Amino acid sequence: MCGIIGIIARDEVAPGLIEGLRRLAYRGYDSAGIATLADGRITCRRAEGKLQNLEARLDREPVTGAIGIGHTRWATHGLPIERNAHPIATDRVAIVHNGIIENFQSLREALLSEGYAFRTDTDTEAVAILATRLLERGLSPQEAVAKTLAELEGAFALVFLFAGERDLLICARRGSPLAIGYGEGEMFVGSDALALAPLSRRITYLEEGDLAVVTSSEVRIFDEKGARVARPVTETAASGALIGKGNFRHFMQKEIFEQPAVIGDTLGAFVDPATRSVRLPELPFSLAALERITLVACGTSFHAALIAKYWLERLARVSAEVDIASEFRYRAPALPKGGAAIFVSQSGETADTLAALRYARGERQAVIAVVNQGESAIARESDVVLPTLAGPEIGVASTKAFTTQLAVLAAFTIALARARGAIDAAQEARLAGHLTEIPSRASEILNHAQAIEEVAGMLAAARDVLYLGRGTAYPLALEGALKLKEISYIHAEGYAAGEMKHGPIALIDEATPIVVLAPPGELFEKTLGNIEEALARGGRVVMISDREGLLRLGQRLLFGIPVPRCDPFVAPLLYAIPAQLLAYHVAVLKGTDVDQPRNLAKSVTVE
Repeated sequence: MCGIIGIIARDEVAPGLIEGLRRLAYRGYDSAGIATLADGRITCRRAEGKLQNLEARLDREPVTGAIGIGHTRWATHGLPIERNAHPIATDRVAIVHNGIIENFQSLREALLSEGYAFRTDTDTEAVAILATRLLERGLSPQEAVAKTLAELEGAFALVFLFAGERDLLICARRGSPLAIGYGEGEMFVGSDALALAPLSRRITYLEEGDLAVVTSSEVRIFDEKGARVARPVTETAASGALIGKGNFRHFMQKEIFEQPAVIGDTLGAFVDPATRSVRLPELPFSLAALERITLVACGTSFHAALIAKYWLERLARVSAEVDIASEFRYRAPALPKGGAAIFVSQSGETADTLAALRYARGERQAVIAVVNQGESAIARESDVVLPTLAGPEIGVASTKAFTTQLAVLAAFTIALARARGAIDAAQEARLAGHLTEIPSRASEILNHAQAIEEVAGMLAAARDVLYLGRGTAYPLALEGALKLKEISYIHAEGYAAGEMKHGPIALIDEATPIVVLAPPGELFEKTLGNIEEALARGGRVVMISDREGLLRLGQRLLFGIPVPRCDPFVAPLLYAIPAQLLAYHVAVLKGTDVDQPRNLAKSVTVE
């Protein structure tokens, strides 16, 4: 979840390191630091908190050198204070690390017994001292790194900078992403293509277990067995432009308002508006033959997968199971022959989801990726990629990535249903037509978004909030509650509305607002009955529905948020937007850090 950058440059390297860290800030913002080599000696500058604190320190205490490494941290071991900030350095080596060294405690105890002193609480320091010990014994940097890696258990991406070696970086990955960018007399290492985009368009992605020796003129890559290997060099599609907020106050707000455009872009890749039919990429398996689908994801992507389960089972008549990635592989589920597994991830690098993918491949499932990063590890290891064309999402709380995931999963469901004969051409055209209307309907919601600010004031004063929904609105209730928790720090829970009477109804009082997502459809009347139960017990209800639905309860509602009339199949794409806006405005009123909420990071690359 941390961000890594390494540069061998022709000129002063510090500005490039800071630029790379700025683009990696979404991966962690507990602390930041850089290390450079000046006159052969390692010089570190580190600061607690966000990158601007490091920049201020560098203004006071500049560094020189044409080679260096940088890091922005999401804390795993040790408090997020300057002492534990990366790079972690000895007099011989400096290291930046993304991941977790699972056996660091035993390594630390062994090194302490040999007389080595530890100055931080991090697992990474054991790696730095291990490498230092081997360098002191006369091993070359490459030999020292290789032997150090052999001692490590866990997941990591590591970059090493060595005292006295002004044209050498050594990097390695096991479980965490790492890429190398090629320049003219320069080389770059980074956690992802977004960080490297302004520096290089020619990228090599290291594969599991790789070690790379990087100089200004060449890259030598060795696999986990130590054999020299060639990895492909690709042209990255990532933009070199630093993403800005435009006229918006926050990235999250900007990304919410980008949804009509990016949903349209995504649907344009799958739906032919002329024929109102769905086209998928060429598949190495038969859609019609699929009898079971397993969907695996984390966080917001898990909620998108839950909605897809309703679609797949109801429309395509295919058995679908949904699992949280962090639980999936430890259950060791039995996956039937001829099944497919869909992995949903914004970053395409989520450690738990990637591990689950590898388990499913071992179970001989067809592997489908729904990802926003087409160059990611999940994309590269899948049989087929169904891209979400959301563009870079900088806000930690996912918004446009979620709705584009829903767009892709809806299109896939239609294609699967048609291939299996569960729907005919006329039904396909009708459903595809409803999908193509979503961008304009989403714009209608956003054009009247100011009204949502009124109810935000009431929610901002609450200690607890309940979200309720039925059918596909139940996962939306989970997502709405997650958004509120993530960025406003208000405790919120999402429930299936029919389950309210099985326990959650005990929480209802005048101090606990209830947000109900009630799209039209066969479950609307039952949802209305659940609202009546809440009102009868003094509940203060905020209802998200179309105007006809809101009129059913009229003045009895604390607040009604209107959504344009739509077909129930596509309702999740529209009803997600008011829930996002509600969480956003509550967070703004509470004065929290909307784009970088406490304790969170955008890309979760550790278990």
